[in-house]
Amino acid sequence: MEEIIFLHDFITIILVFIIRFVGYCLLYAIFNKLIAKNLIERQVIECVWTIIPALILIQIAIPSLLLLYMLDESIDSRLTIKIIGHQWYWRYEYSDFWSFPICSSIEYDSYIIPSNELEDSIFRLLDVDNRIVIPFNTRIRLLISSADVIHAWTVPVFGVKRDAVPGRINIARVVAQRPGVYYGQCSEICGANHRFIPIVVESINSKSFLNWVICNQE
Repeated sequence: MEEIIFLHDFITIILVFIIRFVGYCLLYAIFNKLIAKNLIERQVIECVWTIIPALILIQIAIPSLLLLYMLDESIDSRLTIKIIGHQWYWRYEYSDFWSFPICSSIEYDSYIIPSNELEDSIFRLLDVDNRIVIPFNTRIRLLISSADVIHAWTVPVFGVKRDAVPGRINIARVVAQRPGVYYGQCSEICGANHRFIPIVVESINSKSFLNWVICNQE
């Protein structure tokens, strides 16, 4: 998501420069009586205004292609989490810990915290009883599906918005750059309680994550 923001800002700067330059040229041509308005052809000027836009487009295309390759699904992932949407909660499954002798996988449901159980440190309509926990600086693959109707697993900080479609698995890949707690919500109208299925992702270090895995398997 950070790279997407950087690309957006870079393109915005270029667009602002182009708009100001073209506006200046238009005003100069309108109010300057010494300009040859009836000039039909000028090879040098045509070459300049063909080459310069081409160079600008190349400057935009290079970071865009790099970003596409960064988001490519061929990148190896260290952890896979299966996310299943329900009316109206999320179910998370960690199935990569089959080698642990205690348990084969971690599975739990994530419900919104009711208003009558809120505390001072809890965001209303945004916090859940069981957060999805991930290690930061780790490539994570998300397998997103649904058990009933179409949902959408959306966390804006990660730049992720994937539909959860019954009978189909959509793939998303995220990398949390730093520890923290990130909030999201379902972005697909899925029924009467659509606004009551928030998403909370907690990013921690790898050691704390492994301790969390062991504690949840016990």
